Amino acid sequence: MTEASTAPLGDWSAALDAAPRAPSAATPATAAPTAPPVTELAAHLAARLCHDFISPASAIMSGVDLLGDPTAQDMRDDALNLIGASARKLGDMLAFARVAFGASATAETFDSEALRVLTEGVFAHVRPSLEWRVGLPTLPKPAARAILNMAQIAASALPTGGIALALAELDGTDIRLTLDARGPRARLRPEVVDGLKGLPLSEGLGGHWVQAYYLHALVAAAGGTCAAEITEERVLLTARLPQ
Repeated sequence: MTEASTAPLGDWSAALDAAPRAPSAATPATAAPTAPPVTELAAHLAARLCHDFISPASAIMSGVDLLGDPTAQDMRDDALNLIGASARKLGDMLAFARVAFGASATAETFDSEALRVLTEGVFAHVRPSLEWRVGLPTLPKPAARAILNMAQIAASALPTGGIALALAELDGTDIRLTLDARGPRARLRPEVVDGLKGLPLSEGLGGHWVQAYYLHALVAAAGGTCAAEITEERVLLTARLPQ
């Protein structure tokens, strides 16, 4: 079993200003990692979002091209179906990203049922299924963003399908979030593990790393911690944040 865990880094700006992290059992006290510059972080995040949006947007344009092709009128129904399905996917991804990565709204709490709908919108377009067991009626903004990002990371950890169980519960004065992803070939890419530790990208795909690093940073900014445990056919993501 491997484990990736984090320790609080202070606020978000501290993480971007490369404040050294305290040693932990999961991170030996060797050279302190240096946080990536904010411009690099923004570039990776923008590339990640563009990657998520470009596929359905391109499919919509392909459907429109088919509708306008006089030699492909026998494919009109297929084109309309392609446009409809791709538009739904793009709308689902945009609504999800608005809360998971953006400012979204001035509200400091989010209704758990609304978060479930956003998460189900993402899972509607991937192989694994979602089991939502969030018992708390509302979540504060940091916890809401955290559980959305954890859910999407869990979906990516199940490339051939499986079940991602989402939980949120009170644990003393903290909110404990859990995404328990189980299925064949469940795994986390090395760059995702590094991101969850708050390490800069060394190799691998920046799009996978940046979401894990963003999750680490937003949880740390709220005074919490996050961790990952990887065993055979299981990836367990957890986060603990103050209420």
